[in-house]
Amino acid sequence: MIESYKCVYLGGEGEIVEKKSRFIATVEAVESEEEAIAFIEKMKKKYWDARHNCSAYVIGARGELERCSDDGEPGGTAGKPMLEVLRGMELRNIVVVVTRYFGGTLLGTGGLVRAYTKATQEGIANSVIVEKQLAAKLKITTDYNGIGKVQYLLAQRDIKILESDYGENVKVTALVPVSQYGLVEAEITEGTNGRAEMERQEEVYFGVVDKEAILFEG
Repeated sequence: MIESYKCVYLGGEGEIVEKKSRFIATVEAVESEEEAIAFIEKMKKKYWDARHNCSAYVIGARGELERCSDDGEPGGTAGKPMLEVLRGMELRNIVVVVTRYFGGTLLGTGGLVRAYTKATQEGIANSVIVEKQLAAKLKITTDYNGIGKVQYLLAQRDIKILESDYGENVKVTALVPVSQYGLVEAEITEGTNGRAEMERQEEVYFGVVDKEAILFEG
C-alpha cells in the first residue's frame, strides 16, 4: 500500500466572477469512477440552467484514473486546466465540477483557462484536505515510571495516541506512520531502558483534522 496521499475529507464550494460570468466550483470526495460520474450528473441536474458544467476527477491512491470534460467549452480550456490543478496539488479520489453561467462577454481561450483554474482552486480552498497516511497501530505497555517518557517521545514525533488504559500498568495504542515505525520502536526501547513492551497491530490509514486523528476504512 502507498504510504501517504492527499485527498478530500470534506468537500466544499467556491465561486468567482469573470466579466459577469459566474464560475461555481463544487468539490467532492469519491472512491470510484462510478461515484465521480454520479456526482457530475447530480451537479448537472442542480445547475440545469447553466451554460456549462465542466468536470475533472482523479481516482486511486496513485492517481491511476484521470478524466476531464469541457462540456461544450472550446477544447482544452476547461476540463484540462481543472485537471492540472488536481495534478499540481497531488490530490487523489476527488471530483470537481465547475458550473458556468455565461455573462454575455466572451473570455477568449486564455481567459477561460484562467477562470476555470482559479475557480477550481477556490473550490479546493473551501474544502478540507487531509493527508492520508499509512500507519501501524502500536500497543505499548509500560509502568507508571515509563509512561511519561513514552508520551514525550511520541509527542516529539507528533504521533497520535488513540487510546490509553491506566490499570496495574499503563497501556497506550498509538498510530505510528510505517515510515517511522522502526525508529519509534527503538527510541521507546532505549528511553524506557527496555521496560516497555510493544505489540505491532494492524495497519490503517489515518488523517489529522483539527489536531484529531481520523481513521479511514481504506
